[in-house]
Amino acid sequence: MAEVVIVGAPDEAGALAADRIEALVRRQPDAVLGLATGSTPLPVWAALRERGLDLSRVRGFALDEYLGLPAGHPESYRAVITREVVEPLGLDPALVRVPGDDGGPLETAGARYEEAIREAGGVDLQILGIGRTGHIGFNEPGSSLASRTRVKTLTEQTRRDNARFFASEDEVPRHCLTQGLGTISAARELVLLAFGAAKAEAVAGAVEGPVSASLPGSVIQLHPEVTVLVDEAAAAGLRYADYYRSAWANRL
Repeated sequence: MAEVVIVGAPDEAGALAADRIEALVRRQPDAVLGLATGSTPLPVWAALRERGLDLSRVRGFALDEYLGLPAGHPESYRAVITREVVEPLGLDPALVRVPGDDGGPLETAGARYEEAIREAGGVDLQILGIGRTGHIGFNEPGSSLASRTRVKTLTEQTRRDNARFFASEDEVPRHCLTQGLGTISAARELVLLAFGAAKAEAVAGAVEGPVSASLPGSVIQLHPEVTVLVDEAAAAGLRYADYYRSAWANRL
């Protein structure tokens, strides 16, 4: 079972996730981080920024990238990762990868990204959010639990949810390159964050529901080292919420 921690506010979750990253980097200055985008991980990056860690040797691999955006688009995940993670935290841009960023053909972009992750020694700690469809990365419902980095089509729900970052929903790309569920599961540690009532159903399914491709986030149940950090609203659908609170309050 995942370790589920229910917090009062997103900044508390951000601090807890930052604790994990700080401990990892102090042990291993060239650690490999899996980087998520969107609003959910922002408290993590904010907490890390306050700690003044030397992250210059840390290597990073983004979960996903849109297809079809013009070069330099501010909502490309290369631009977002640079703006929200690399520059504020002092990472070396040359050590941070995004799917498809090597300029090679799209047909083999997934295989090349997988090879880059292998050559780096694998991801030590992967930060995750979860979408209302239950997706992690851009692995929409129906994604194989063993899937690897590949092209995926976004659901209309995901496009509507991401329209807030664009001038209109019509500008949201329909396709992406995303790490697969098998790729994500190969990370040595997973930290999933979720905030707000809109995520409650997806969180409950991922943590307590059956493991199924119909709810991709449920693959975390198969991982030996996973922490789920949620606020009260996102935890509203958890059947065993009282147990999770007790376990955290009485942790060894």
